[in-house]
Amino acid sequence: MSASHSVQGKEAPYYFVPADSGHPVRMAVALLFMGLGAAAWVNGADWGKWSVLVGFIGVVIVMYYWFGDAIHESETGLNSKRIDGSYRWSMSWFIFSEVMFFAAFFGALWYTRTITTPWLGDIDHRLMLWPDFQAAWPNFGPAGVVEPFQTVGPFWLPTINTALLLSSGVTLTIAHHALRENHRGKAKFWLAATVILGFVFVGCQAFEYIHAYQDLNLKFNSGAYGSLFYMLTGFHGFHVILGATMLTVILIRLIRGHFTSDHHFGFEGAAWYWHFVDVVWLGLYLFVYWF
Repeated sequence: MSASHSVQGKEAPYYFVPADSGHPVRMAVALLFMGLGAAAWVNGADWGKWSVLVGFIGVVIVMYYWFGDAIHESETGLNSKRIDGSYRWSMSWFIFSEVMFFAAFFGALWYTRTITTPWLGDIDHRLMLWPDFQAAWPNFGPAGVVEPFQTVGPFWLPTINTALLLSSGVTLTIAHHALRENHRGKAKFWLAATVILGFVFVGCQAFEYIHAYQDLNLKFNSGAYGSLFYMLTGFHGFHVILGATMLTVILIRLIRGHFTSDHHFGFEGAAWYWHFVDVVWLGLYLFVYWF
């Protein structure tokens, strides 16, 4: 038997199995309300938005209590090294699934630009389908189908956002090393700086969306470019909000005295996720704004 994990002087069991919980069922019901509501909403049903709201509130409440139980188990010394390993593998596979999620959208961007657009612009397809189609990226489709729009360049908001996210990765790394060295005050300061940088990024992206919609006439239905632009940057923005929220919870826990220099996977897991978000943004910055 390997050595057990010690938290605040209490030895963890060999492998802790939590009691039966109703959290998964409640989460499934809340997600069902969100899913049905979203489907109804996009099809014009007024009750759909309220169903989404009820489901979203339910998800937040269930997560609060569910994560609270997990935090309590950790802080009371119930998690052994085997549980710690399970958390690490679970987070690793979750991030891998997110990599595949974004890979699908980057693949759609590549396929549309590199294969579909030239294919539709060759002589055969221009004669049979769209005689006036121009095989350029971005394109407006056949004449009159897509309203004229302007693309979003890298200057200046996307470049500022890149600087914000890269800086947040640095501040988060400083905070992690400070925690490992048991400099809790320093860790709190730099983690708070990371959270602030994350939410400033979200504010800048919201401003960019307003500018794109109102001034550039770039909408979700602005051809393949518009839909891919908003899908890629929008989902990334959602992940930034999620990551910043996770780091906010970690900051609150750090202020409350949770974590030790050698037992802080909650911090590490959130940091892994945040660095993943940083890397995805670099890909977006290059392939959406520059190329």
